Amino acid sequence: MKQNSLTPEALIITKHQEALHKGFRTWPNLAFDRPPAMGDARWTDDLILATWTQAETGRPPENGLEFRVGRSGGGFDVLTFKFLPRELWVPEQETIDTSISLNRRPYDQEIEIPVPWYGAGMSYGSISEQIMLARAKVARQWSTFTCTGEGGYPESLVPYRDHVITQVATGMFGVREETIMWAPIIEFKYAQGAKPGLGGHLLGDKATASVAKMRESVPWISLFSPFPFHSVYSVEDHKKHIDWVKTINPGALISVKVSTPADVDMVAVGSYYAGAHIIQIDGGYGGTGAAPEIAKKNIAMPIELAIPKVHRFLIQEGIRDEVVLMASGGIRTADDIAKIIALGADGCILGTSELVALGCTRCSNCERGRGCPFGLTTTDPQLSQLVDPDWGAERIDRLYASYQMQLRDIVRRLGLRNVRELRGCMDLLIYRGQANRKEKEGHYGARSNH
Repeated sequence: MKQNSLTPEALIITKHQEALHKGFRTWPNLAFDRPPAMGDARWTDDLILATWTQAETGRPPENGLEFRVGRSGGGFDVLTFKFLPRELWVPEQETIDTSISLNRRPYDQEIEIPVPWYGAGMSYGSISEQIMLARAKVARQWSTFTCTGEGGYPESLVPYRDHVITQVATGMFGVREETIMWAPIIEFKYAQGAKPGLGGHLLGDKATASVAKMRESVPWISLFSPFPFHSVYSVEDHKKHIDWVKTINPGALISVKVSTPADVDMVAVGSYYAGAHIIQIDGGYGGTGAAPEIAKKNIAMPIELAIPKVHRFLIQEGIRDEVVLMASGGIRTADDIAKIIALGADGCILGTSELVALGCTRCSNCERGRGCPFGLTTTDPQLSQLVDPDWGAERIDRLYASYQMQLRDIVRRLGLRNVRELRGCMDLLIYRGQANRKEKEGHYGARSNH
């Protein structure tokens, strides 16, 4: 379309899109050094810029940006791998298999995805429809999945429904029989790692008319999905919940999303006996900037502690190979993906990293209706147009390609031939906490080990 045929509003949006895209390409080159006040200890300026580079090129950066770890001083940032000598690596001409199955039970449909991850639940209202559509496009392209979150199922996602997970939360916002019937996987959100024991909360400033219509509520009124489901107080109640949706969609796989309380291992076993195919353990590092810091930092168990705990208990119960264990809440890099699998997960679920690929700088203004300057966590009619779904899908596609390439390289250097062999191999990890304190801030010795 010619510039002179555009409306003034469209011209302004186009101008801002071009400026943003130029910035996403230019800043990672470090021509102007690192932007001030970008990121935090977990999502450092280097990690954000490195993610932009991967979303632009499909490869990790080669200009000195740290793309493996942050500066948190704990968790994934103080773990590294015990790589084999070069002569023991799997030859480069041999393709490393990164696929996993999402159903380990002897019944219901077989679903295999080519990479050990899929997209996390981020609802309409918490993010824009354009972002949801971009994520759905790339999920279809990669034969994996994205999730609606708890805010309903926009019509634009219907053509991608074979790759869209429907989430059912306590608020039941936008949950209808047809959305359950469309879904290959149905996710029950019993708890969220960023807000354990608090439930979902969409502030009134983000409950626009379109969001309210989708959620069948009133505009500009805060919306809660209270914790917990008040019809579920036992494994038997949990099973009735699953039976309800299986009556509507008998072929669907069931995923159960829980946070990380001290007895998360018991919760996981209960979900298995209730009939879940996938158990998603959601750690406290996830969530957008709308999640309260006091909850994220003080309630949930870190995902690096929860996954080994659940993995071991499922083995003790003799059911580990009958259920799929997925980790979420703080997975930022390909190294994080490999580390959480080594700690016992089958795969992981990505949310924030996809938003960072689309321009998120972790400014933590997500709770405001017009707070996101990049048009990501908003449904404002003008701001949300800053992201074209096709452009967004292309960037997430290239990020996925970079992650898969790095994951294959890690698995190859460990002498393994597929990512499934890495599961639970904690002996391949090294804790570098003490050594890292003596090294230059921000490096943590990870580069020298790759």
